[in-house]
Amino acid sequence: MNLQQRKWLFLILLSLVWGSSYILIKKALLGFQPIPLGALRITTSSILLLIVGFSSLKKIKKHQWKYIFYTAFLGTFFPVFLFSFAVQEIDSSIASMLNSFTPFNTFIIGIMVFGFGFKKKQFIGILLGLIGTSILILKGAEMNPNQNYWFSLLAILATFGYAMNVNIVKKYLSDLDALAIITGNFLMMLPPAIVVLYFSGFFSSFTGDQIQIQSMLYIIILALFGTGVAKVLYTKLVQISTPVFASSVTYLMPLVAILWGSLDGEKLSILQLFAGLLIMFGVYLVNRAK
Repeated sequence: MNLQQRKWLFLILLSLVWGSSYILIKKALLGFQPIPLGALRITTSSILLLIVGFSSLKKIKKHQWKYIFYTAFLGTFFPVFLFSFAVQEIDSSIASMLNSFTPFNTFIIGIMVFGFGFKKKQFIGILLGLIGTSILILKGAEMNPNQNYWFSLLAILATFGYAMNVNIVKKYLSDLDALAIITGNFLMMLPPAIVVLYFSGFFSSFTGDQIQIQSMLYIIILALFGTGVAKVLYTKLVQISTPVFASSVTYLMPLVAILWGSLDGEKLSILQLFAGLLIMFGVYLVNRAK
């Protein structure tokens, strides 16, 4: 399999895995609040990855550990909690569409922080994405008055963390094994995740009823595939492609998330679907202009 085929294979696999993550978060929230859910997800992922990838840690050089720290908290720790809070208040399919802001932010941060070039088509793409996001949020708030669409801002904030992560990996960690990066990330996150889990009241409130057991199963699936395996694939994709191409996984993720959401009874208006397409077309323009 050549490099181009590997890039697209990773992109499709990631779309399927991450597109399914939003409905899993929604189901896990039936048994747990966002903070213990996020802490459980990170703790479980950390244990699994340290079992599998502990030996890869010796590949990390001393000067690279600070970048491992940055990518751990910007690219995983904070976004996990932010999306948990967002999905608690808005539909999972909407949250997946808002994640499409990642390529825009990757591009903006690439220009402002890492000195990347700038093209007119990319600016137009960003404007289209902003328009699409505004329509998506406003229409969603109108259709679902029982949902708090201010929480959609948390999902957008999380995409800034993803964008910083992908740029840092590309610039400073491209020569490091993907498994080593992700294992190092979760080694950094395990202690604070355990602390958060303890103070979240999880141990005192856990009853072991059927809903919580089912939620635990969803969290384990999230930890194993949506966080562990997917993070390794994504880091590898960043290394063999470009930051914007890698973040373009958001082209396909909403399609998977919308399918799961519709099966779970979530409803989208024609205008919201149009807004989602507008966002993805904006992402296309940002990615297309070289």
